[in-house]
Amino acid sequence: MKTVYLVRHSKPLKVDNALNNDSIQIQNEKSSLSMDGEKMAQEKFNSDEFSNIDVLYSSNYVRAIQTAKYIADKNNIEINIVSDFGERKHGISSWDELPKDFELKQFNDENYKINNGESQKEVRERMYNALIKVLADNKRIVIVSHATAIMYLLGIWCNISYDGNSTFNGKIFFDGKWDYCESFKLVLDDNNNLVSIVNI
Repeated sequence: MKTVYLVRHSKPLKVDNALNNDSIQIQNEKSSLSMDGEKMAQEKFNSDEFSNIDVLYSSNYVRAIQTAKYIADKNNIEINIVSDFGERKHGISSWDELPKDFELKQFNDENYKINNGESQKEVRERMYNALIKVLADNKRIVIVSHATAIMYLLGIWCNISYDGNSTFNGKIFFDGKWDYCESFKLVLDDNNNLVSIVNI
């Protein structure tokens, strides 16, 4: 059995990028935590639940790394950066290009994407392949990632709702109300099948 914690990053800092020449993707990757986000992460990961962690992974996004550092510090371990645990790429050069119904449309159609962005299916496969690579027997693993990417990954085993209750084996494990530092504890068997999932 393997225990995997899937963790959403903490609250990011609001900034004005009007004069920023970086691409939308780079701006998104560079987004850092706010002071509230730092405090939220520190408090959340100070709990006993996040003790005795063997291996820690984070997406390459700054806000994910800044969130992971509190787990790293608590367990005296390093952060392993895995870019495949990053957020879904929108594939736009301006936020004006994003359709208003983009999120719902992509949730309902796993192949839907715009420009050079990623579809739900592509994100799910990327996340799952990265997960399989880092799994180790009898290890407690934490992966700090992003809400949409985590949601798409969980769709492999669970019945995920866009804005309502999500279930596993007919039992509700999440009400669909994403918060920063949202965390899920997964137990996988030796064949990487999900045995249990808890929102913590």
